[in-house]
Amino acid sequence: MIRSMTAFADGEITVDNLTILCELRSVNHRYSDVNIKLPERLRFLESDARHLIADKLKRGKIECSLNYRRQADSQHFDINLETVRKLLAATAAIESCMHNARAFSALDILAFPGVQQENEVDKDKLRHNVIALIDTTLDKLLEYRSGEGNQLAALISERCEKVIELVDAAHRRMPEVLDNLRNRLMSRVTELVAEPHFDRLEQELVLLAQKLDVAEELDRLQTHVAEVLRVLRKPEPQGRRLDFLMQEMNREANTLGSKSADREMTQISIDLKVLIEQMREQIQNIE
Repeated sequence: MIRSMTAFADGEITVDNLTILCELRSVNHRYSDVNIKLPERLRFLESDARHLIADKLKRGKIECSLNYRRQADSQHFDINLETVRKLLAATAAIESCMHNARAFSALDILAFPGVQQENEVDKDKLRHNVIALIDTTLDKLLEYRSGEGNQLAALISERCEKVIELVDAAHRRMPEVLDNLRNRLMSRVTELVAEPHFDRLEQELVLLAQKLDVAEELDRLQTHVAEVLRVLRKPEPQGRRLDFLMQEMNREANTLGSKSADREMTQISIDLKVLIEQMREQIQNIE
């Protein structure tokens, strides 16, 4: 199945008094590049999240963001009273050495690191639920990537059909090209030489026709197109193979253009290269 590398998906889940938010973004990239953004409280999940994502997404630059918020009905403060007592004692000692010192307010005390404490959520429970959330969000991302991939596959298949039409046109045109070349050379030689050596001329024409023969290039183009259509139906990621096939097709189209001795054949070569470049641009976004 062909998948695009560009997609976005999000999801959320509630664990005790926390709502966990997950966002996944992916764009095209030559290899797999997974970036995990986690708050400190969820940092212990990074390895599990990375392995899960890498297992399901083989190519692309992927960004996974996890965050959390407390539920509105669970906003309360747990105060570390021991820290408060030590802080006040330290403040009193400092104030005894200072003149006109302003005493701390209660809000100043609350803002001091370590005074407010968050209720701990069981880590195993949190791990199980958050990994399940990432897994579900990944499924949504894959569904979107598959939908985009189907559209890309349809566009590539359409252009493959046009390539075959151009190859068939080149096959039909080639005998006429050789006949025209033979007639032009025969006419030119007759003008220049009073008694031309036609046997020798025929031998030269045969050699020239062999140099201009593009049957092999056209056959290879047909073979590459058939392989592209076959690869598009395979279930595993095929972006790199498709990219290689575009390089091979472009090489054959360039050779066809270099051997061209006819304006129509030159135009066919140009049209082929345009189609191949259009496919290559689409394939850059395929996993």
